Amino acid sequence: MTAAHRVVTPFLILSSLLLIVLGKADMLMFENVRVVASDALAPILSAAARPADALANGIQHVRGLLDLYEENQRLREENSNLLQWEQVARQVARENGELRKLAHFDPKDASFAIAAAVIANSGGAFARNILVDVGTEQGVARGTAGVTGEGLVGRVAEVGKRTARILLLTDLNSRIPVMVESTHEHAVMAGDNSDQPRLLYLSANSAIKAGDRIVTEGADGVFPPGLPVGTVASLGGDAIRVEPFAELARLDYVRLVDFGLAGVLPPNAVPVAKSDKDPKAVASIRGR
Repeated sequence: MTAAHRVVTPFLILSSLLLIVLGKADMLMFENVRVVASDALAPILSAAARPADALANGIQHVRGLLDLYEENQRLREENSNLLQWEQVARQVARENGELRKLAHFDPKDASFAIAAAVIANSGGAFARNILVDVGTEQGVARGTAGVTGEGLVGRVAEVGKRTARILLLTDLNSRIPVMVESTHEHAVMAGDNSDQPRLLYLSANSAIKAGDRIVTEGADGVFPPGLPVGTVASLGGDAIRVEPFAELARLDYVRLVDFGLAGVLPPNAVPVAKSDKDPKAVASIRGR
C-alpha cells in the first residue's frame, strides 16, 4: 500500500504540473479539451441530478401538504368558534326577543308584577311545571299568574324565599276557567300532561271551531277577563284541544303578575286534579 502511494503521488503531481504547463502554453487547446470533457460528462451529470431534483420537489410537496393541513386545522378551529358564537348570538337574540315582549306586556288591574328567569323545567309525562329565580323575598306569593308576551303560562303553586314553582297550563292539576272569544261560550281548560290542554263543559250545540281564540273568563276573579290563552287546535278525537299561545316547552323568561289569585286560594291550598265529571269541582272552579 505504501509503494502504491509512492508511485501515485508523484504521478499526480507531475500530471498536475503538465496540465498547468499545457494550459499556459496553449489556452485554446486546453479549453477545447475542457469543453469536450464537459459535453461527454453532461448526460451523466444530468442523470445524476434528476433524483436530487425529484427529492427536492418531493420535499417541497410534503411541506406544502403540511402547510395545507395546518391551515385546514386552523380554519376548522375558527369555524367551530364561529359556530359557538353563532349559537350564543341566537340564544341572546331569542332571550332579548322574549324580554322585549315581556316589557311590552302591560298587565291591567295588577297589584304586582316582576320578570323572572326560568332555571329549571320539569316537563315530562307526570308533571308540567317550571322553576323561576324569584320568591317571597321579591314579593312573589302563591297563586301569582305566570305570563309571557304571548299569553298565560300558568300560576305559582309553590314559593320559597328565592324561587317559585309555576304550574303550567298543561299540567294534570291545572284547571282554568276560559271563554271562546268569538262566541263568548264558557268552558274549563284542563291540562292532562300533554302539549295541548282540553276544553271541558261546552254545550252540546256549541259553535266552536278550529282556530277560535281562547281567553280567560275572569268571572271568578282568579284571572282578569280576556287574558290570551291559546287557540282551538282540534275538535275531533276524545276532546277539544287547545294550542297555548306561549311556547311552554321553551320558556326562558316569564312575568309573574298578581291578579288577585293569592287572595282567592287558601294559604295551604295545593292544586289537586279533580274529576272532570264532578259537578262540585266544576262549581268551585267556575265560582258558581
